[in-house]
Amino acid sequence: MLKIQTFEVNPLQENCYVVSDETKECVIIDCGALTESEQDAIIAYIKKEGLTPVHNLGTHGHLDHHFGDAIILATYNLQPEVSEGDAVFMNNPKQAAAQMLGMELGHDLPAGELKLTEGQLIEFGSHTLKVMRTPGHSGGSVCFYCAEEEVLFTGDTLFKGSIGRTDFPGGSMFQIISSLRELAQLPDTTVVYPGHGPQTSIGFELAHNPYMDR
Repeated sequence: MLKIQTFEVNPLQENCYVVSDETKECVIIDCGALTESEQDAIIAYIKKEGLTPVHNLGTHGHLDHHFGDAIILATYNLQPEVSEGDAVFMNNPKQAAAQMLGMELGHDLPAGELKLTEGQLIEFGSHTLKVMRTPGHSGGSVCFYCAEEEVLFTGDTLFKGSIGRTDFPGGSMFQIISSLRELAQLPDTTVVYPGHGPQTSIGFELAHNPYMDR
């Protein structure tokens, strides 16, 4: 059974997830931990639980989901794994920080491995996450779906009662609506862990989210 620990980090209140199972292997999803205390809290949790991180996954390339990549690389030798569609953000983090967040990034971040593709299977422990390509919030946005436990990590594609912005470079309202229709085909009982805000479910979003339909 999956154990999912949420860390709300950085000024944009981004959700970083540490996802593990009984084997003690884990994946880190969207490590946006900006401050030393935020980074220390994630590492302390991993140590306390006796976990072995085997993937550092990114739902997309926006900087608020990657502030902590350098410490993950230094501590666990794990490069961030992101879709090639968001290479522009991963390759130029300081420029992205200035243009999108109006901030000066004071440290370097790894460009990562731009290799996530539609249908790719990410294995850890006794579980598998399937990569679902869901462009719209960004050109390279993806979601991670565990069919066995009906769990979905949506990044900034789907929030409780809302969706991600589409006015950033590479964003598209047409594409995100198409992506949401794909997510809507998942079981109603699928638990959604978004990039910001509280968890929800596909069924709840179909009933309450104006952007979701089958």
